[in-house]
Amino acid sequence: MNSEQIKEELDKLPKSPGVYIMHDSKGGVIYVGKAVNLRNRVRSYFRISTKKTLKIQKMVSLIDHFDYILTDTELEALVLENNLIKEYSPKYNTLLKDDKTYPYIKVTMGDMYPRLVFSRSMKKDKSRYFGPYASAGSVHDMIEFLSKIYKIRTCNKALNGEKTGDRPCLNYHMKQCDAPCMGGVTPEEYGENVKKALVFLGGNYDPLLKEIEARMNEHAEKLEFEEAAKYRELLKSAIAIAQKQKITDFDGENKDYLGIARSETDVLVQVFFVREGKLIGREHFYMKGALEETDEETIASFIKLYYAGTPFLPRDIFVPVQLEETELLEKWLSDKRGGKVSIKAPVKGQKEKMLELAHQNAVMLIKRDEEKHKNEEARTKGSIEELARLLNIEKAERIESYDISNTQGFNSVGSMIVYEGGKPKKSDYRKFRLKTVEGPDDYASMYEVLYRRFSHGISEREEERETSFSIFPDLILMDGGLGQIHIAEQVLEELGVDIPVCGMVKDDHHRTRGLLFKEQEIPMDIHSEVFKFVTRVQDEVHRFAIEYHRSLRTKAQVHSILDDIPGIGPKRRKALMKHFPTIDELKAASAEKIAEVEEIPQNVANDIYEFFHPAE
Repeated sequence: MNSEQIKEELDKLPKSPGVYIMHDSKGGVIYVGKAVNLRNRVRSYFRISTKKTLKIQKMVSLIDHFDYILTDTELEALVLENNLIKEYSPKYNTLLKDDKTYPYIKVTMGDMYPRLVFSRSMKKDKSRYFGPYASAGSVHDMIEFLSKIYKIRTCNKALNGEKTGDRPCLNYHMKQCDAPCMGGVTPEEYGENVKKALVFLGGNYDPLLKEIEARMNEHAEKLEFEEAAKYRELLKSAIAIAQKQKITDFDGENKDYLGIARSETDVLVQVFFVREGKLIGREHFYMKGALEETDEETIASFIKLYYAGTPFLPRDIFVPVQLEETELLEKWLSDKRGGKVSIKAPVKGQKEKMLELAHQNAVMLIKRDEEKHKNEEARTKGSIEELARLLNIEKAERIESYDISNTQGFNSVGSMIVYEGGKPKKSDYRKFRLKTVEGPDDYASMYEVLYRRFSHGISEREEERETSFSIFPDLILMDGGLGQIHIAEQVLEELGVDIPVCGMVKDDHHRTRGLLFKEQEIPMDIHSEVFKFVTRVQDEVHRFAIEYHRSLRTKAQVHSILDDIPGIGPKRRKALMKHFPTIDELKAASAEKIAEVEEIPQNVANDIYEFFHPAE
């Protein structure tokens, strides 16, 4: 669509609420937005006088055409905008980098014998939900602990008070369940224990702690030390769980506190979850595409994206800045919750202190991750830059490495791994079943693999096809010495390809020692990042080759090289392998030594010797 066509479409826009969708030349959705007045909002993108961020300028330059959906109200537009952003993940919208769902503990109160269940969603049913919790592990631990202490069933049988089988399960024999499936406990008795579990989940830990301590002391007084020790461990677990629930407020309400922090490359939003007056966890989210936004814009985007997907909505959401859309967002969230939701920006008191704490945590996290990113840069990008400097080559952005794997010379396979930017690019890894080489010849096998790889790449380049083979590396790392390097250089010379080839040499203990390049060994500091990088490449190419080969070795495919020698059947093969524990020992033996093996006549011994020594 040219500028005249876009102008025509702009003139057709209605002055109504709705959602607009920007498309690029390929039809892809690059931006979704909502507006009270579609005509004014969409036209503003194409108005030269309107001040725009660099991100929006870039987005506008890519717009080929747009369409829109009318809604009755701005609130409907907000809901539709959220749905479309989730569906298309447009490049120029602010997005959550983490799309997480949080765990809850679900108490199935609608059952005659309720259970404690791990859940990642809340439904409008007869169950009671506790959470959300930041850690799935802590949820599982709490369910296991409460089920044991209160003998709450863990099975999912539909129980109606009747017997459901001939005998109870193992939990009954371990005294962790009273076997309601066998009528071992009445619903009323069982319900009393469930009530105690609900008290604990609600944050009142004292009754359980006192009960466990009393049982521990009772067994200790009776000199039942083993039972006392069990309750001592239970007490430790209960205390540990209770201490995780840090008191932060005393009004027993559910609140979320949002903090925000920025670095040169990232924007992070931190959420503190307060449930029934207790800080039960925290979580953070990186906001994609938010660098040029204000804190107000980013927080508003976060609220739309995050609370559109979470099943639990708190009564209050505290934010660090006043939001222009507060009233609209409150109405949307209240409708979603089925009860009032308030968005507030406190400037003093306990709530402001909690916001500051969320902010400080956000700053700490973004600094920590920035440091981690710098270390990762040194480990990856820094390593390949240092490698290029060591070898005096222009760059080593893309590196390929090769290996051959076989079983006693049979079922030889080749593997190719690729590193880009110092990281494995597994989508470009390739496997080769050798076609022309028979027997244990690593040089010939490597020649075949390299020739097939680069001749294939040349063909695809000539056909102007962009594949992993048509992209040539800046450097080839061979796992070996001069022999392997010369094979690679021979293939490249025959095909007219100019790529530097470097060997990864090992010491007498089969550990990486240094690099071999242009007939010279280049030592490396074993503590340097580049040395660690080369070692990682070497380990990875071995791993990939071995895993591929292992996948081919089924019982039907396990094949001894001896089967390829005429005159060797199962009986003679067994005799040879019994006499020579390894194939290398057999290779080193003379024909006369081989003939000493029972079942092996001299003429067959001569054939075996000649098979391993064809040039002699």
